[in-house]
Amino acid sequence: MLAPFFSIVIPVLNGGHLLEICLRSVHASAFTDWELIVVDDGSTDGSAAVARRWGARVVVLNGRSGPAAARNEGARWANGRYLFFTDSDCQLHPHTLSRAAHILQTDPTLDALIGSYDDEPLAQNVVSQYKNLLHHYIHQTSSEVAQTFWTGCGAIRRDRFLSLGGFTARLYPRASIEDIELGYRLVGKNGRIRLAKEVQVKHLKRWTLLTLLQSDIRDRAIPWAVLLQQKTPIPADLNLKPQHRLSALLLLTAIITPFLPRRPWLTLACLFGLLTINRDLYAFFQARRGWLFTLLVIPLHWFYYGYSAAAYLLVQFCWLVGLVH
Repeated sequence: MLAPFFSIVIPVLNGGHLLEICLRSVHASAFTDWELIVVDDGSTDGSAAVARRWGARVVVLNGRSGPAAARNEGARWANGRYLFFTDSDCQLHPHTLSRAAHILQTDPTLDALIGSYDDEPLAQNVVSQYKNLLHHYIHQTSSEVAQTFWTGCGAIRRDRFLSLGGFTARLYPRASIEDIELGYRLVGKNGRIRLAKEVQVKHLKRWTLLTLLQSDIRDRAIPWAVLLQQKTPIPADLNLKPQHRLSALLLLTAIITPFLPRRPWLTLACLFGLLTINRDLYAFFQARRGWLFTLLVIPLHWFYYGYSAAAYLLVQFCWLVGLVH
């Protein structure tokens, strides 16, 4: 029996009704050369039974190990040429798999590809719309020559994944930057990753301000800053483009200048600079959700620059005094 082209690997922890939507979308795919593996990371809501009902091979872990370990376990059960990772709160479009397969079949020198969220997230509250639209915009405006991997919608050759040892689960027991770190290792060993902007999934998760801050600071900004200590030079793509670094510097300067004597013009100049540098993003927000939404999320976006810069500076300080290695 021929091996399938894709082994679709989905970790789940209490996926609820979103898991049902996710698995239904897999079966609605135009591309059908796949097997489905769901790794249950200690669910108590019957997620494993839902996955079995949709014909998935279900791998049940003993206790909660985290999504990195769950994906590694799923890869060990996989038979496909490529591992296609997505999350239990993502909905594939009918053409998601077919577009990814076409790219990989057309360019067999690719080791991996990643896609993006679409611009129609399910949750309608402001924080969810902001979080997902920002992610979509960043991916859609970044270089197709990618430096990182992404497990929300990403495919990688199974043999390369296994040769790299999979995700570094011991460092990332929570959903964090395990996919970014894997991508850095793959590229460091002359691997090729393509950002395929037409390969998209819909994100179903509902974000609140608290969950956004927890994810952005604890699970991304701080561990990513630690990881970047080992990268020379720092990649200039996705969230690390020069304009993003300059925006963070301008935001910090704007915060500091009120404490300086007779420098109100500098504060205004920094805020004007933030608006100017990010004008394309804000125009995107306005085109998709209108002026009111844009005015509401600009402060949230500036807050993002502030806590991202603070996390980076904190890690730098800890590195200098020997608290981080």
